[in-house]
Amino acid sequence: MTDRKGELAVNLAKVEERIAAACVAAGRKREEVTLIVVTKTYPASDVRILSELGVRHVAENRDQDAAPKAAECSDLPLTWHFVGQLQTNKVRSVVGYADHVQSVDRSRLVTALSKEAVRAEREVGCLIQVALDAGASGRGERGGVAPGSIAELADLVARSPGLRLDGLMTVAPLTGEYAGRELAAFERMMDLSTDLRRAHPAANMVSAGMSADLEQAVAAGATHVRVGTAVLGVRLGLG
Repeated sequence: MTDRKGELAVNLAKVEERIAAACVAAGRKREEVTLIVVTKTYPASDVRILSELGVRHVAENRDQDAAPKAAECSDLPLTWHFVGQLQTNKVRSVVGYADHVQSVDRSRLVTALSKEAVRAEREVGCLIQVALDAGASGRGERGGVAPGSIAELADLVARSPGLRLDGLMTVAPLTGEYAGRELAAFERMMDLSTDLRRAHPAANMVSAGMSADLEQAVAAGATHVRVGTAVLGVRLGLG
């Protein structure tokens, strides 16, 4: 076993222990929570190692890094998630490899995704990114829509060819009423998910929680956690 593979194996085991313990504490089954490893800024060689270690879901946030990495790893049994703010001029490329786009936050992006998914003859799963810190502009500091805008955007995704409405995604906000209150933020997300599923029962994904707050996300009921640093280490570059 290479040094890097050993390092990743140890880190992955620690994260798995945390998720399993959080599930026990919350009275949930371990299989109810899917681990997505955020591989942004790390090389395709790390993605390959993670696949060998049993990881099946990986996430990227920049197309210029993700597209060549996904191409290099196209032989692996991986599900790719795009989690960054997505510009419409990158949509064609992202639709080429992403199975899920977790950062859907405006109608123009939905229209572009639908057009390219149809062109590529693919079905792309979409999560509405929710900004719990949305101000007067209706958007959050790191993208996302205000809770009051979820229903309209979700309806648009649901009726758009080539797209599948999968659920909601959020990042614990750094400002506003939920700053420093991760559990409360994620519990609010679960309430919003319940509301969404009244109209769209199959949209049951809730992607929330990262390296520092995955326990709170699991406690609240998140179905997917996005973990980068705790598995891959502290990033050398900005991500």
